[in-house]
Amino acid sequence: MAGLAAAFGAGAMTNSIAEIDDTDCILVIGSNTTGQHPLVASRIIRAKKKGAKLIVIDPRKIPLTEYADLFVQLKPGTNVALLNGMIHILIENGLIDETFIRERTEEFEKLKQKVKEYPTERVNKITGITKEVLEKAAFLYGKADKAMIFYAMGITQHTTGTDNVKSVANLAMVTGNIGRPSTGVNPLRGQNNVQGACDMGALPNVLTGYQPVSDPSARLLFQEKWNLSLPDTPGLTMVEMMDSAGEGSLKGMLVVGENPMMSDPDTRHVKESLEALDLLVVQDIFLTETAKLAHVILPASSFAEKEGTFTNTDRRVQRVRKAIDPIGHSKPDWQIISELAGEMGVTGFDFDSPKEIMEEISSVTPPYAGITYERLDTGEVLHWPCPNENHPGTPFLHEKNFPRGKGRFFALDYIPPAELPDSEYPYLLSTGRIPFHFHGGSMTRKIDILNKEAPTGYVNIHPEDAKKLDIADGQWLNVKSRRGEISIKANISTEVTPGIVFIPMHFSECAVNTLTDRKFDPIAKIPGFKVCAVNIKKQD
Repeated sequence: MAGLAAAFGAGAMTNSIAEIDDTDCILVIGSNTTGQHPLVASRIIRAKKKGAKLIVIDPRKIPLTEYADLFVQLKPGTNVALLNGMIHILIENGLIDETFIRERTEEFEKLKQKVKEYPTERVNKITGITKEVLEKAAFLYGKADKAMIFYAMGITQHTTGTDNVKSVANLAMVTGNIGRPSTGVNPLRGQNNVQGACDMGALPNVLTGYQPVSDPSARLLFQEKWNLSLPDTPGLTMVEMMDSAGEGSLKGMLVVGENPMMSDPDTRHVKESLEALDLLVVQDIFLTETAKLAHVILPASSFAEKEGTFTNTDRRVQRVRKAIDPIGHSKPDWQIISELAGEMGVTGFDFDSPKEIMEEISSVTPPYAGITYERLDTGEVLHWPCPNENHPGTPFLHEKNFPRGKGRFFALDYIPPAELPDSEYPYLLSTGRIPFHFHGGSMTRKIDILNKEAPTGYVNIHPEDAKKLDIADGQWLNVKSRRGEISIKANISTEVTPGIVFIPMHFSECAVNTLTDRKFDPIAKIPGFKVCAVNIKKQD
């Protein structure tokens, strides 16, 4: 993102969760916050009760809309058009921060000219949002002294996900809602410690602390530390790895704490690719759908059985202390990886404890340089960047400047989703999560009380569509895309609009990713889980 990805911590919140209490306006877009980030949602609801305005933008009527001052129910995949329309209204009505734009940003004129192409009439045709609703959204956000934006995978999981994030950044910067307390661009991470994993270089293009593998000085630091040579080109993303495995160029894979048979798009392709590997090793705490295909399974320990740190969605580093010893033959992930490295003849992995690993992290990762077990054990609240042991941490980012200097505006056009409805596949499918289960369901579906609340999957379908197809509530349906077909129960619901259907992702017996498309964003390489075309028929 030419500096903005680094500016926003490659997905990290620019501000801290505690700051929600004092904001004046909260814009939630593409996040079912109550369902998947309930602690953040409770803060949002509390701020709303204190007087903050709440705008919810989503294709579905989610529980948070009950608290909203304004619910904007747009068509899936039309975020760029909507945000361009809001920015156009803000500029036309003088609701921009001209001082911030002049002193802290560049290429504003290009953005200004581009959003002129998105008057309310055009935005309405693309998104389905009326002029009145669009203007109210812009005014509520633009008139606030301090406004926070929260987004999640409803923004990123599109073939234009990068453009969506850039558009969110445009909106924050044009109003000066960045670099101050209780403002910012705040992506909510999808799983526990995803932030920490990315911080530690669990991405194909960076080392720890988002130091590019292409940067010779960054590589030199690690090469000297580890006494080995590092590649200077990025590796493959998950979707690219599956394609390479299917083509035969990738021979082996180690899958750690992930279940691509449930979480990756186009399940049939994933299965074929995994079965084509010469060696598939799965390291997990349960026998997942992916583990059932493995040649070797390495039993890992749960969070309650290991020491270490988690870094949460607002960059706060927190200590984890084990409650019990590892059960059976399971081991903590760090220990398994260290032993694997030793068996493969790789030196430098002979750690005796997670504390030793943390000390190495601090020595090669500038944002973590001042974060130690000693400080965390005293209860200090430390958000990275924390460049030295006397630094208090950084609850909010970009107070004086961005990592690239000035924040860059992007003049973006709306690009339709890669797959739209047609006569053969007339409905638009979106996927997501529900409150009672988590991700691929490998943990939550083992809990009886949660299974009682949500025993299996369903397809939300609007009453108008149900009437048209002569579908009754609870009836078994066949939902088919160009990739595959599933059998699933109908749930007639006004959460969705006519022509749109929704299926949660947690259920292997009706795995929605059998249907989804593996086409991905060309920059972030994230698949477009949120939009694909399907056909719906009653079962005989």
